[in-house]
Amino acid sequence: MDFITQYLSEATQVIAKLDKTQIEKCIDLLAALRKNQGRLFILGVGGSAANASHAVCDFRKIVGIETYAPVDNTAELTARTNDEGWDSVFSKWLAVSRLNKNDMVMVFSVGGGNLEKNVSPNLVTALQYAKQVGAKITGIVGRDGGYTAQVADACVIVPTLNPDNTTPHAEAFQGVLWHLFVSHPKLKAAQTKWESVVAGAAV
Repeated sequence: MDFITQYLSEATQVIAKLDKTQIEKCIDLLAALRKNQGRLFILGVGGSAANASHAVCDFRKIVGIETYAPVDNTAELTARTNDEGWDSVFSKWLAVSRLNKNDMVMVFSVGGGNLEKNVSPNLVTALQYAKQVGAKITGIVGRDGGYTAQVADACVIVPTLNPDNTTPHAEAFQGVLWHLFVSHPKLKAAQTKWESVVAGAAV
């Protein structure tokens, strides 16, 4: 029970420490993206890749933003990794997708990318390309945010309260935050299933 209490206490503290100003900036940038009919590309590795895939569904279905995640195309992802290398897999994917100044790249990551430490270099090269073409950058990242936090137009950093739980909290709060985004009145355009069910009719 001690670990359960500690873990949940840390989660409560994370919520209290989240930067609401950065959250609001992300929402405003997403609202502007939809207004300008731009596209959203969500990047992530490992557990964050799975989160990216889920978030694509929500931004498309609930918010009405044309959204993609490179990890959903496993054939291209693995072919590029095999033939060209892991470091450039996202940047090359974005180039073929003709990422431009009307679009946005959103990063889900624990470390945010760091070339010196060889942590998620594919995120760094992708963001360098995004900066080159003038696309907006947002992120939900852990620790100090790495390269993502350095270059993003808005970035929510999930604070590290216990180094032993850095990854689970960072990846869990990616889910909390993107669900906050798609549920926000500035963005939510379609009712989700259970919220649209007539009261008393749900089972």
